[in-house]
Amino acid sequence: MALCVLAVPAVGCEKTTAGTAIGGTGSATTSTTRLSDPAEPVPGVETTLPDHIPPNALVCFPPPPASGSMTKASVADPAAPVLTVALPDGWPSTPGTGDVALTSAGPDGMSVRVTIARTDLDPGGAFLRYASDVRTARPGVKVTVTAAQFCGYSSQLLSGTGGGTAANDFADRITHVWTNTQAYLVVVHLEAPGKSPGFEAAKSTVTQQFAVIIP
Repeated sequence: MALCVLAVPAVGCEKTTAGTAIGGTGSATTSTTRLSDPAEPVPGVETTLPDHIPPNALVCFPPPPASGSMTKASVADPAAPVLTVALPDGWPSTPGTGDVALTSAGPDGMSVRVTIARTDLDPGGAFLRYASDVRTARPGVKVTVTAAQFCGYSSQLLSGTGGGTAANDFADRITHVWTNTQAYLVVVHLEAPGKSPGFEAAKSTVTQQFAVIIP
């Protein structure tokens, strides 16, 4: 197993001790302007085989972020992964409760929420359920889904605008993280009022790869 040490963020990490990656692990460029059909392959799914993870293992260490400040994100669940995510410079963070690891508020009504939630689904199933929840919560939503696996983890980037005339813009990085005992769906979610001037810059920061420690 190897830590993630590639110097080019767009390429991604090579392997993870959260599983043995099968096939290439670079970030793919496949995207679609709609949410995935369950009958079609799910973008961003990385095939892994379970492997034992030593305690407090730093299983993913991406290159330094191109922008933003690194911030710890964790939940009370003792088996859950501990993350270090990028937030835009100057955005304060507040610890959350339950599955919410942290929240952060920026200018112009923009906000970030990081969740780390247990899932019994495989990566493809977890991603499809998340997409279904997005459709339910935002009728008429238009979403772009891009494969964005890294460190051997299955991961997607989602971005779009909710239905309605005053719809918010949003962007998510969703990642399926396997531990010795449980799988988790990690979601880094950015939301902003439509056409917020700083949205694209914030999006490029918060959807970067993040570091992962397995307790």
